[in-house]
Amino acid sequence: MKIGIKHFNLRTMHKGLNLFLIFFITTISYAQILPKTYIAYHTTESIIIDGVPSEEAWKKVKSTDLFIDIEGNKIPKYNTSVKILWDDTHVYFFAEMEEPHVWGNLKQKDTIIFHNNDFEIFIDPDNDTHNYYEFEVNPLNTLWDLFITKPYREGTPVLNDWDANGFTSSVKVHGTLNNPNDTDKGWSIEIAIPFDVFKTSYFHENVPKDKFWRVNFSRVHWDFQLQNNKYYRKKNDKGKIEHEYNWVWSPIGVINMHRPEDWGYVYFSSKEVGEKDIFKIPDDEKIKKTLYHLYRKQKEFYKKNKRWATNFLELSDDVSEIKEKKIIRTIENHQTGFNITVICPFTKRLFIIREDGKIIQKLD
Repeated sequence: MKIGIKHFNLRTMHKGLNLFLIFFITTISYAQILPKTYIAYHTTESIIIDGVPSEEAWKKVKSTDLFIDIEGNKIPKYNTSVKILWDDTHVYFFAEMEEPHVWGNLKQKDTIIFHNNDFEIFIDPDNDTHNYYEFEVNPLNTLWDLFITKPYREGTPVLNDWDANGFTSSVKVHGTLNNPNDTDKGWSIEIAIPFDVFKTSYFHENVPKDKFWRVNFSRVHWDFQLQNNKYYRKKNDKGKIEHEYNWVWSPIGVINMHRPEDWGYVYFSSKEVGEKDIFKIPDDEKIKKTLYHLYRKQKEFYKKNKRWATNFLELSDDVSEIKEKKIIRTIENHQTGFNITVICPFTKRLFIIREDGKIIQKLD
């Protein structure tokens, strides 16, 4: 199936809708942005990683919503969407990207791939915002795979020596790569990642049957300029490279992909492709959102006062209820930081967030 016959025509079909969305989305504040959800269905069909979704399983599943600007307030110039499947050993991704000029020049693994146009996957299997994974691939099918122990806001170094053993991908260019003399339709990428890759952090029940992961997808896109008939990232009048575009599946609200607490939800349904399932974001996730709200307020308070707040009044926080349910919460400071504890009013589970942003759930 060639890219564009169905997918790229959405730009024309939705032109009027997009104009409405631009007006509507710009009125949405960061606090109102809701994470996207997607149900990944199980397949027993053998998936051949060739960049083309020719298998029946791919034809039976829906794509994600079209990507949006990372801040959630702009419609991208070009369409992007993803499909997801899984079997007993792998999770599969197929992404389609509209692009009139497909180009790339980075060929060495683990270089900074987002200096080319690329497609990126972010995965936090256990939903604690620590020990998560990032995979970046450009149109030359060059991979940068990263295991990140903590979000960069905590001063985490990049771990370039980690390898996603068994990661397989294939790119299909719908046009001609690195040829500025024609107009391309775009490029697609098909990816298979063994569940064993995620054992680095995800020790329990490695295959997430009827469970969800926190996931997001990003597409980095650069305006280009030609020099000797070759593509380069565009520079401004002062010779500085212009900023890239960041288009994502589930908008963050700020230009920062490394906020796992704001990623989308991918639910791994045990139902087979072609069947239907329902997924609803659990009530406990509302509590985690509250904890990150308090975590950020504590960080801001410390930056201003050089100490941690000892009570919620100091944080000027008025979030004491969720859906008319009272929240029981406490702050406990210690020599190296703080713990903020909240009891979920819906499930009675206790959650703790530390000064480094890690979420801990107290076992039932």
